[in-house]
Amino acid sequence: MRAMGELRDRRSTRDRRGMRPARLWPAVAVGCALLLAGCASMPGSGEVHKVGGEQSADSDQQVQVLGIKPHSGEFPEEIVRGFLEATTSDEAEYATAKEYLTTGMAKRWDPFAKITVLSGAPSPIDESVGNARKEGFRSFGLTGSQVAGVDDKHAYSPGEGTSFHTSFQLVKENNEWRIDSVDNGLVLTESDFQRIYHSVNMYYFASLGTSGAGPATLVADPVYLRRRINSLESAVSAMLGGPTDWLAPVVTSDAPKGVALYSKDADNGVSLDDSQHLRVRLNAMADRMGATQCRRLAAQLLPTAQSQSATKITSVELQRANGDSACTLSDEQARPFAPETLSGSAPQQFFIDDQQQLVSLPDDSSSLAEPVPGVLGGSKANLVSVAVKRDGQFAAGVRTGGHELIVANITKGSADPGRAALTSTAHAPKDGLSAPSWDGYGNLWVADRDGARSRLLMLRNGTNEQHEVAVPDLGDARIESLRVAPDGVRIAMLVKKDGRTQLKFGRIQRSGTPEAPVISVAGLKGVTPQLEDVTAASWAGGSRLLVVGTESGGLQQIQYMNTDGSVPATPGLPGISDAASVAASEDQTKPLLAAYKGGIYRLLAQDANWKQIAAKGTGPVYPG
Repeated sequence: MRAMGELRDRRSTRDRRGMRPARLWPAVAVGCALLLAGCASMPGSGEVHKVGGEQSADSDQQVQVLGIKPHSGEFPEEIVRGFLEATTSDEAEYATAKEYLTTGMAKRWDPFAKITVLSGAPSPIDESVGNARKEGFRSFGLTGSQVAGVDDKHAYSPGEGTSFHTSFQLVKENNEWRIDSVDNGLVLTESDFQRIYHSVNMYYFASLGTSGAGPATLVADPVYLRRRINSLESAVSAMLGGPTDWLAPVVTSDAPKGVALYSKDADNGVSLDDSQHLRVRLNAMADRMGATQCRRLAAQLLPTAQSQSATKITSVELQRANGDSACTLSDEQARPFAPETLSGSAPQQFFIDDQQQLVSLPDDSSSLAEPVPGVLGGSKANLVSVAVKRDGQFAAGVRTGGHELIVANITKGSADPGRAALTSTAHAPKDGLSAPSWDGYGNLWVADRDGARSRLLMLRNGTNEQHEVAVPDLGDARIESLRVAPDGVRIAMLVKKDGRTQLKFGRIQRSGTPEAPVISVAGLKGVTPQLEDVTAASWAGGSRLLVVGTESGGLQQIQYMNTDGSVPATPGLPGISDAASVAASEDQTKPLLAAYKGGIYRLLAQDANWKQIAAKGTGPVYPG
């Protein structure tokens, strides 16, 4: 942020030379303390950082950034630069930016259509040819390296290194140069994107089709919204508009068709009182909602709005267009719908000790790990990987050689001998069964990596009732490991192809009948394009993963990733080289676990370094 003195210098320079300076896209900032106001801009040089990193502008919430209006007699390049400057402002409808457009273009231009995020700050290049200068027509091009994009549903997608080009056509209107043709949407640098936008979770109900049954559970759908422009209203409005295109096939919303926030005069439809009671006034399309639909919609709105409130929202009330109350739902009443209802409540962490048996480690860091009851905690367990059911009652373990998957009770006093749920015919351990994973409905997921028969399987209720899951986008790649979200509609997989292992994210789609379900993983997409190789991944929240990976030519690192491929604005994690696996809980207050150089390490939220909790061990896991 530049000082006001520098801003005055910039203006005096422009007045003397009759043109804007070469530096691209600054914006005037005015706030509560005018003398402390500064200027946000697209940097012309400097290190490139991943979108969504720690460079967030949360500390600048009281500073408002405004654009500079065009001045009389400005040259075409100045108009283009001024327009780009103004698009980085905090104006709700980009009024200043539209002043750089012709009257007709100002009416047609849609700044909310999309966002293109570039790695650096390109300069407009004059692409006019022939007699364009004499004929009152100019054309400028803008070229750069695109690192991300946001569509009209606010969905983020990484685009590492993609070439980008757009053009600006200018004509004279009332003897002043104005932009008469420009693409819809915004073009921002990473730093401006990080300052202006932040990640918000919207919530929709998981759709299990006819092949599965379970409680109505909410699924997080991450989007990017503006930080300082009616953030609460924006989140509620975005949720009412429906899920992102990627998630839409596996979720449902109880928002009636055409519903939107009531907007008339000064009422924007959303208010939060001192008791943290949220009121959401809807348009007439919601007037016919029944009580059940109203409460379910309220259950979607509550966690969506909570992400925009610094204090806990106690209840949400939906109102009809005339202001009458349609229904009220308290935080306590909304709890059965919350995603954490399927995440499991078992407090223990687990790993495989040097005797190849499953041991549990309570939250109390002073307690020692103890073998679990039953066959999986016995001397003949011979485990190489394991997954604990989310209720903490059962566990599934793959035995040495990767040939056999055993499911057994691990509760206190259990003498369950276990049962073989699946057998692989693979000859080599690396081609056998992957580490398994439980969803929140008690179904067990595992990949059989046996050569040409490499396949993904779902074992209903952890039994030997197997259902092969098609992955049409996999091609000739191989699933090395997987983690299923508790909601049962999302899956993270490590996929290997041509010697490179990447993290892929897919949605689990269901059709058919309960007796003959048809299950597939569709929409497979990469979420870590910046990582050359990924070693391990674990769910770490509704839309967040903990990932171990290596950048090209770099060292291994442990970092959080959002499921849309962006990096959350969280403090960096201390790295440990050569980590074989990691584990995180959906409950973000729980410590992280890692297997490192043959031992087990734990990182508490208040600690700056990983601490060893077992000298020997592998495969740390939380239930899931």
